[in-house]
Amino acid sequence: MTKTDGGAMAARAMELKKELWRLVKEIVDEDDYMVETADQAITTLCSLKYLKQSNNTLSFKLDDHAFTVPQEFRCPISKELMKDPVVLATGQTYDRAFIQRWFNEGNRTCPQTQQVLSHLDLTPNQLVKEMISQWCKENGVELPKPVDNIDEAVTAAERVYLQPGYIHSLLDKLSQSLSDQKEAAKELRKLTKKMPSFRALFGTHPDAIPQLLNPLSSGSADTHPDLQEDLITTVLNLSIHDNNKRLVAEDPVAIPLLIESLKSGTIQTRSNAAAALFTLSALDPNKLIIGKSGALKPLIDLLDEGHPSAMKDAATAIFNICFAHENKGRAVNEGAVNVILKKIADHVLVDELLAILAMLSSHQNAVDEMGELGAVSCLLNVIRESTCEHNKENCVAILFTICMNDRTKWKEIRQEENANGTLSRLAQSGTLRAKRKASGILERLNKAAPLTHTA
Repeated sequence: MTKTDGGAMAARAMELKKELWRLVKEIVDEDDYMVETADQAITTLCSLKYLKQSNNTLSFKLDDHAFTVPQEFRCPISKELMKDPVVLATGQTYDRAFIQRWFNEGNRTCPQTQQVLSHLDLTPNQLVKEMISQWCKENGVELPKPVDNIDEAVTAAERVYLQPGYIHSLLDKLSQSLSDQKEAAKELRKLTKKMPSFRALFGTHPDAIPQLLNPLSSGSADTHPDLQEDLITTVLNLSIHDNNKRLVAEDPVAIPLLIESLKSGTIQTRSNAAAALFTLSALDPNKLIIGKSGALKPLIDLLDEGHPSAMKDAATAIFNICFAHENKGRAVNEGAVNVILKKIADHVLVDELLAILAMLSSHQNAVDEMGELGAVSCLLNVIRESTCEHNKENCVAILFTICMNDRTKWKEIRQEENANGTLSRLAQSGTLRAKRKASGILERLNKAAPLTHTA
């Protein structure tokens, strides 16, 4: 075991001992102690026992002989015998599952050297793999099987957190004193971010989501902004796990609390609440639940406010939720078209907002409102000035829909065409879909040329 790994184990053991001492003292000193306190003491003691056993995970004991795993056969991340050794661009070797998990967490550096990697390709280290195989044979140790599921890649130091009692102890703290709540919320935020396997535990505890949100359920979610941020971020982390999406969305207080957190709290809380709604809306039934719960208005308001770190989360959530047709009408009624056109005119999130506008254009009320709010000139400007072919395609698709529904806009489009030939160029050099839509508009204008003076 390395000094770093041993230090982490020792620090964790000290935390557990302090907690155990506090709980035992409470049991000894108070005749009327709570049963939950005894349960927590048992859980803490089990965690301490498990941690003690984990200190020996780098050794194998067979026939009364202890075999220490050679340092070069251990993964620098897990500190355990490598199952599928691979080489990074820097030349360092890691166990595939653990380095892949490192990348999945957004890291682009080598954990040992901290050097930024030129690429993320993983090359099997056949030499080390053969050496590990030979060492296992010589010492009578079963060759470890590679981890198929990255979520199952867990280090020895992390396994203590996966004991059933540990998550119970954290959730129990959320119904205790404010300091206990904050401590537990911070730990849950950290573990659900770092450990996919810890996220999965929530699916095995039917009351976990209500317990998690209990501190925010009293109607004063923003009374303690740091606590609110930690708990809402935990919900976001949990919602990444596919099996948790329905679990969270179907809890009667989860969506309302996310919506409430869109309106108040730190900007990080509001942004993470939007991101959680986006992630949850990956499931079609959840789109309907979120839309019916009134999430679109605060999402549109968050987009309108213009805070850089929150706008994109709000926009992506609106986009995903509006895949459900009934939510398109809700978005239009809550002022989405007006806000989106203003942002596009200001060159803000043009890619994302044009995608939303294109989706909303399948709703008649949205098309009518676009016409009233001057969308035609805004879209023609984007086509004329943008270098993004996908944005031009979205613009001309929306214009095509407007043309098919409102002939009063033909005159404005024809004037643009006469002055700049915008659609003619797009019909020649755009994407296949853009060419088709631009040609369709031009064809309609040419057929109606004798009538345009009456429009």
